Amino acid sequence: MSHKDDNLIEILQASVDQEEEMMRTYLIAAERIHESEELKLRLREFAEGNAKRSRQLMDEIKRIDLT
Repeated sequence: MSHKDDNLIEILQASVDQEEEMMRTYLIAAERIHESEELKLRLREFAEGNAKRSRQLMDEIKRIDLT
């Protein structure tokens, strides 16, 4: 693996970390909201989007690691 690949993996891993932190934040916020089921649902959907992006980023990291 090249130095360029190492840098790319670091960037992608930082993105995974950010997505996971946002996911946790949205889920915590959703749990604290009691007056709006609609907002609660949207926050959970945001968290699902973060989880999906995290998985996609991890797949890219694995793909780079294998080359």
